[in-house]
Amino acid sequence: MEAVEFLKGALEIPSPSGSERLVAQYLVHGMERLGLKAWVDEAENARGVWGHGPLQIVLLGHIDTVAGVVPVRVEGEKLFGRGSVDAKGPFVSFVLATAGLPEDLKSQITVHLVGATEEEAPSSKGARYVADKLEPHYVVIGEPSGWQGITLGYKGRLLVKVRRQKDHFHSAHHEPNAAEELISYFTSIKAWVEAMNVGQGAFHQIQYTLRDFRIEPAELEQVAEMFFDLRLPPRLQPEDAVRHLLAYAPPTIDLVFSGREVPYVGPKDTPLTRAMRLGIRQAGGTPVFKYKTGTCDMNVLAPHWSAPMIAYGPGDSTLDHTPYEHVEIPEFLKAIEALRTALVQLSRSGVPAGANVDKRR
Repeated sequence: MEAVEFLKGALEIPSPSGSERLVAQYLVHGMERLGLKAWVDEAENARGVWGHGPLQIVLLGHIDTVAGVVPVRVEGEKLFGRGSVDAKGPFVSFVLATAGLPEDLKSQITVHLVGATEEEAPSSKGARYVADKLEPHYVVIGEPSGWQGITLGYKGRLLVKVRRQKDHFHSAHHEPNAAEELISYFTSIKAWVEAMNVGQGAFHQIQYTLRDFRIEPAELEQVAEMFFDLRLPPRLQPEDAVRHLLAYAPPTIDLVFSGREVPYVGPKDTPLTRAMRLGIRQAGGTPVFKYKTGTCDMNVLAPHWSAPMIAYGPGDSTLDHTPYEHVEIPEFLKAIEALRTALVQLSRSGVPAGANVDKRR
């Protein structure tokens, strides 16, 4: 099946964050073969454009992956491979949905396809590059929601690097060493988070993950570092979290904050969600709204684009980053069908009332 072979080819090209050029070139070649104008841009995004109408729709999904090899293979109705779910599968479904649109819609809509780079890295290079270059009326972010799922929200994020450096002393001394000071700080943050989470559902809880902890061999000085991240619900913005973390920190430790992504929750009832629900129903499914506890390019772009935005794509997100990552082929094909129907429906609705029709193309 040509659709499956196209995705399989993308999965066979390794593309960990920062090394996406080869897969971007492959996707551009595929888009050109399907009749789209396509190119690799300065951020090494795989870009495509279909149509020339006033209604501007952006379909953006990332083409980088986390490290690790999942051998590409088809087993029954399952296609295995790193990125099959997160998120080459969703982006390829975007391409195929767009390429199959009726030709007579070209004068009504312009579909911008962005296979974005470095989403799995804190940089989100690809999304940030296009943030001020496109002005969409509607946005779909390529992330696994299951073909019947429509994701309305993602948590925000804050990355925290903590360092303690102090004069070395004999281990018989009663003073806590550098590593113990960091452990005490992390324990206090853990207690704060757990107190904040009392009575809150999963999407509204703060999540914490200790990513790294290291101790340098001590000679004249002790040096300890740790790295953790927080996933932030809508009630806690990154700058508010920073204030809390600084308040709990003793003056002897150094903190560096990065990866400040705001939480995002979109409305349930927009022309985009209605079109997507129609597409899912016409493909034989039952639409369901979802809220994700992770972070994606939706968080990066929401502050720049005021357009209605959802995340959508085939695949089970619990398989993200796992050794068993795979997409069900029937689901992949259903997602293409549902999204294509949604795009047709949006084209018929026209440019939203009050929107600027001179959007950049």
